[in-house]
Amino acid sequence: MLFEAQMTDVASFDFLGGSVAIFTTRSPHKETPNEDVAALWPIGQTSGVLAVADGLGGHAGGERASRLATEALQKSLQAAPPAADGEPTDLRAAILDGIEAANQSVRDLGTGAATTMALVEIQDRTIRPYHVGDSAILVTGQRGKVKLQTIPHSPIGYAVEAGLMKEEEAIHHEARHVISNVIGSDQMRIEIGAPLEMAPRDTLLIASDGLFDNLLPDEIIEAVRSGPLEEAITGLIETAQERMAAQEGTAPCKPDDLTVIAYRPS
Repeated sequence: MLFEAQMTDVASFDFLGGSVAIFTTRSPHKETPNEDVAALWPIGQTSGVLAVADGLGGHAGGERASRLATEALQKSLQAAPPAADGEPTDLRAAILDGIEAANQSVRDLGTGAATTMALVEIQDRTIRPYHVGDSAILVTGQRGKVKLQTIPHSPIGYAVEAGLMKEEEAIHHEARHVISNVIGSDQMRIEIGAPLEMAPRDTLLIASDGLFDNLLPDEIIEAVRSGPLEEAITGLIETAQERMAAQEGTAPCKPDDLTVIAYRPS
């Protein structure tokens, strides 16, 4: 788990029969800690979990909320019963219990702190997404076909999904920062996606809104769909940081903490 990290380069390594690339850093416009947390948990030879938590800016202790949430999830995963020989590890119950425990831990702070969380369970090449809030999960094929894209838990996210607003309009909307579902709320809910089997050249991306508030989904897909994974994510990060630093022009520009995890099966 990476807490309050300020990475300058993308890190990549082998993970669960494939490769993973990871990057996280704080907003270029602040001196307070990075409120994002990135986490990778291998569980057995072919099972694991990838997660991104994004503490809410403007709320007391956003970085602490992210840390508590990921620590609660890790504890639940560690307590999961081992798989029988030849059987996949059952992570669904541990993930749901971990998110519920995360919500209670953040609420117990009593400060109004909150965080989002997006995570993916991996079982061989089959994945399943879980999310609370507006950190996003996306899977694209090598030719750019979108196989999975989560809907942000926000009024703007729902408006785009309903066809009431275009992505180009939504990314500039003044209410884009409003979130309707967070860890740290007595009304927190967990959205679970259907299992998806990844093809060998598919790319899974999990990211905080520091990415999706500065690049349109089509731009992200084009950047990561092909080529060496580390190079693709490096280029994506560079574009996002250039947008954050821009002072003029029509491109999106929202300085924020930035975290990306990408996974591609071999």
